Amino acid sequence: MPHRFVWISLAPEPPPDWDLRRCGWTMAPGEGGPEPRLFDRREATAHALPERPTRLMAALGVEAGPARADLLSRGFGDALGPDAGLEELSARMELMAENAARLRRELSAGPVTLDLFHRDGRVGKRWLGLHPREFALLWHLAEIPEKAVSRADLLMEVWRLKHDPGTNSLEVHVSRLRSKIAAAGVKGLVETASEGGYRLSL
Repeated sequence: MPHRFVWISLAPEPPPDWDLRRCGWTMAPGEGGPEPRLFDRREATAHALPERPTRLMAALGVEAGPARADLLSRGFGDALGPDAGLEELSARMELMAENAARLRRELSAGPVTLDLFHRDGRVGKRWLGLHPREFALLWHLAEIPEKAVSRADLLMEVWRLKHDPGTNSLEVHVSRLRSKIAAAGVKGLVETASEGGYRLSL
């Protein structure tokens, strides 16, 4: 059975150098489903970045290394430069799909279900609309429920910072996370630990 992919761009068809159909893939309609998704970054001025990119989404046509690194930190599964050829793209998409299939897709945080592919949480059928860092915070706390996670560990795991920048960014994200969870009818899930940091209270 041939591989399937989704093309996300204002242009209805991928250019020949990125058209995986030339390698035996099938282009699937829509943006949902388990298929790898190719996002045409060149259209970014008219086609905004996805609000919640997933590990199955690759950004194409990204020239600068720092820009590719930024997209990866936002949650994209891959980011390629404009010179990436069709064979490389096909190989990367196969690897990305294989890696995504091995990932744990969902994690329970009490009544909240965290979905790694959507990078969002839901209570029942209600999605919370989490910012990528809010999602990463809750996922990290949910991996070790009832245990305090220090500020330093959260800055390292979520912000990739080895030092404390001395800002209140962590506190702001926790506050917004709590508000979104409370709006779904769940309170007291993320506690401030007496010894410092935060914990997931079940």
